[in-house]
Amino acid sequence: MDKIFTALASTPRRKILAYLSATSLTAGEIAERFEMSKPSLSKHLSILENAGLISREKKGQFVHYSLVPDKLTNTLNGFAQSICPVGGPLIKESKDIANKREPLPITAPDE
Repeated sequence: MDKIFTALASTPRRKILAYLSATSLTAGEIAERFEMSKPSLSKHLSILENAGLISREKKGQFVHYSLVPDKLTNTLNGFAQSICPVGGPLIKESKDIANKREPLPITAPDE
C-alpha cells in the first residue's frame, strides 16, 4: 500500500496515469507530453510499475505501457482525474489517441 501512495504522491505520475486511462502509450509518446529527461521519465514509469498501477508489454521494438485494469486504486484515481481540472483534459486526450488507433468495431443491430 505504501508503494501505491508513493506513486500517487507525484503530479507527473498522476498525469501519466491519466494519459494511460484509455490507451497504451510508448515511453516516447509519454515523453512527448512532458518536459523532463528520459531518465526521470523512466524512474516515474518504474515507480508506477513497481506499485502495480501500470504494466508494460514489448511490441516489436517498442515497450507499451498501460494501466492495470483491475486495480481499485486506478479506478479511484480515474474518477478523481475525471473531475480534476488538470486530469480531465488529459483523459480526453487519451481517449482521442485511442480513437485514432483503434477503430470502433461495426456491429449489426440486434434483430
